[in-house]
Amino acid sequence: MDAKTPDGGPAVGSDAARPVLEGPDIARVLTRIAHEIVERAKGADDVVLLGIPTRGVFLAQRLAAKLEEITGRKVPVGSLDITMYRDDLRMQPPRALARTEIPGDGIDGRLVILLDDVLFSGRTIRAALDALNDIGRPRAVQLAVLVDRGHRELPIRADYVGKNLPTSLRETVKVQLAEEDGRDAVLLGAKQTSPAGRQ
Repeated sequence: MDAKTPDGGPAVGSDAARPVLEGPDIARVLTRIAHEIVERAKGADDVVLLGIPTRGVFLAQRLAAKLEEITGRKVPVGSLDITMYRDDLRMQPPRALARTEIPGDGIDGRLVILLDDVLFSGRTIRAALDALNDIGRPRAVQLAVLVDRGHRELPIRADYVGKNLPTSLRETVKVQLAEEDGRDAVLLGAKQTSPAGRQ
């Protein structure tokens, strides 16, 4: 929920945030991504979805449900915690570990599709690839993101993108999902703090 002043108006800075995707838009782009996966993976028979906590896990679960609707088969879905693989651990306050849950048949020889909410510098995905390397050997790894906002610092590209959203470094992109935030939206706003720990 957006911050409010006592008189009910938006708090300072919050009026800069505007939705670029709403709930129905997010549902549509996930449906499109699901169809793209089925087409490119020739049926998605060996696909495993791994979400990067927190919102990437919810996106993976939603995408698995859409793939099941399309193919009639359950798609294994899990989560991949990257906390200990991040390259900014020394620069950030300690953070709680999330869960890594690998579906029962593992990832060896499978097509693993990583899910994240926002692709920015690429450092989160590099950490995810390192974490994945310690778990098994997939046949291939692909990346699906809800929003690609640009400003890459590493040679990483998403295979499936919900929305390309050109931004400046003075802007923030915040994804809200009902499972965590009570609503579905992608908000574009003005940065209010100094840049640190970009994803």
